[in-house]
Amino acid sequence: MPSETLQVEVSDGVAVLTMNRPDSMNALNRELADALIEAFERVRDDDAIRVAILTGNGRAFCAGADMKERASTGMGSGGLAAGVPQDFFSSPPTQTAYTVDTRKPMIAAVNGHCFGGGLELALACDIRIAAEGVRFGLPEITRGFFPGGGGPVKLPRMIPRAVAMDMLLTGEPILADVALRSGMVSRVVSAEELQPTALAMARKIASYAPLAVRAAREVVYTTDALPMPQALRLAQGLRWIIGQTADAEEGPRAFAEGREPQYRGE
Repeated sequence: MPSETLQVEVSDGVAVLTMNRPDSMNALNRELADALIEAFERVRDDDAIRVAILTGNGRAFCAGADMKERASTGMGSGGLAAGVPQDFFSSPPTQTAYTVDTRKPMIAAVNGHCFGGGLELALACDIRIAAEGVRFGLPEITRGFFPGGGGPVKLPRMIPRAVAMDMLLTGEPILADVALRSGMVSRVVSAEELQPTALAMARKIASYAPLAVRAAREVVYTTDALPMPQALRLAQGLRWIIGQTADAEEGPRAFAEGREPQYRGE
C-alpha cells in the first residue's frame, strides 16, 4: 500500500526512495518500516528497476526508531523480552527493512543525521555517499538497549573494530569525514552535490549489463566468509556463467563497432 511516509520515484532504471517524515527526522515508525519493506521488495522484483537510491527528506537521513511509538507500544525490555519465544535464538531472523535483499545495487545518499536504525539502513546499502557535516551514530546504548538491525554485526566488519566499539559502547557519533577515513562511506560531497552525485552513480550502474552487475554484487556477499580458494572458485564459476549471456557478447561487439551497448539483461 502506498504511504506518505515514503516517496518512490522510478526513472531510467533508477528508483529513488525518499523517507518522508521530516518533522520527526524521518524516525522509523511502523508505517515507514512497512513501506520500506514493500519498496525494497519492489526493487527486487521489478525488472525495470536496476539500481535504487535511499535518502531522506529534510535535515535528517533517518534518526532511528520512533521513540514515542516505541514507548507507547511497550517495546522496552518488558514489552519485548516478555514475548520472546523459546526458539528465538535458533530460528531464522524475521524479515525487516534491514534484511530484505534487493539483489540489486542500493546507494544510501545520506543527506543528514543518520542514527540508530537509520545508520543500520545505510549499512544495509551497498554504497554510502554522505553530505558534508553529517553525523553517524548508534545511540541505543544510552537508552537501555543496543542496535537490533545488524549494526553490531556489520559495523566491525566494515570499519576498524576500535572505531566500531567506540560508537557502539559510548553511543557517541562520528562526523562524515571520520566515516570516510574509516571506510563507512565512499564519498563525502556538499549537500548541494549529494543528490546529483548519487543519481549520476546510479545511472552509470544502471547502464551496465544487469546480470553482470548483480553477479559482481553477489560474489562480494557470498564469498565474504569463505576461504580464499573456495571464494575464487565460486567467483570463477559465476564469471563463466555470465560469460555465456547475450549481454557478454553485446559489450565487446558494441566496443568494436564504436557504439553504446544495448544491454537487455539476457
